This record gives sequence, C-alpha cells and structure tokens, in this order.
Amino acid sequence: MSQDLDPFSADLPPAGLGRRLIALLYDVFLIAALWFATVGIWVLVYPYTGLPTEDINGVTRAAPWVLRGILFPIMILELWAFYAWFWTHGGQTLGMRAWKVLSRDYRRRPMTLGQTVIRFAGAGLSWALAGAGYLIALLHPHQTLHDRLSATETVVVPKAR
Repeated sequence: MSQDLDPFSADLPPAGLGRRLIALLYDVFLIAALWFATVGIWVLVYPYTGLPTEDINGVTRAAPWVLRGILFPIMILELWAFYAWFWTHGGQTLGMRAWKVLSRDYRRRPMTLGQTVIRFAGAGLSWALAGAGYLIALLHPHQTLHDRLSATETVVVPKAR
C-alpha cells in the first residue's frame, strides 16, 4: 500500500470477481497448511484422549461422529479465526494483499468481530448457493452476498508508488 494512502479513508473502486477469486485461491493454500497441521496434531493426540475409536480392516481410527462433531468444527473455527484476524488487522489476508484487495466496513473502517462472523457465515451461504453469492459481485454495486449481509465492501487498493 502506498504510504500516502489510507485505504480505510480513501474512495476506492470495488474489487472484481476474478481478483477476489484468485486472492481466495492464494488463501486456500495457507488454510490447507493450517489444516494439515491441525490434523497432524489430531492424529498424534487422539489416541491419548480416551475418545472412542473404531477398528476398520485392522486400522484403528476415530469414530466418524467424533470427526464430524469435534474435528470438523475445530477446522471451521480455525477457518473463521484465520479470516477474522486478517480482516480486523488491516483488512487483508495474504492472498488479498498479493492481489491488492482490501475488505473494510461500509463506513471505511476496519471490520468489527461481529462483522467477521456475519461475513464468514454469508460466505458459507454464498458457496452453498453454488457460488451465486459471489456472482452478485457482477451487478452494481459490485459486492458479494457476504459483503452486503455484513455491511462491508471489498475494494482494490492502488499499487504503491
């Protein structure tokens, strides 16, 4: 970001759909690394937790309900925490920074924690609608469903001079 430009006060253009999706793709690699570490720790620690296991074809593993009821929610919470931290601390994930995209609230301030929860849930809804929540960005005012639900906007930050 340019040193003379405050992205939280400047009038910036909305980010296009392609730029948003490419930034998201960059973040997917970081999230995958985070989840690999989480599952690795899970595999190491689980046998000592006393939680139920199943023996399937000679392989002992966690019961499916444990994976769905404990590990999956941990991974979803990690995903939200990843985005919430970046959105409340500068408005950009690493993928967003690489593609010069910033998310902020409509009043041009950093997002609140409550807005991150709504935005995250709205993004999940956007994907659950087969990506339709993202396609809304093709219409004026060029914001996604989760931008609109959380009273946030995603804008393009000009290159530093």
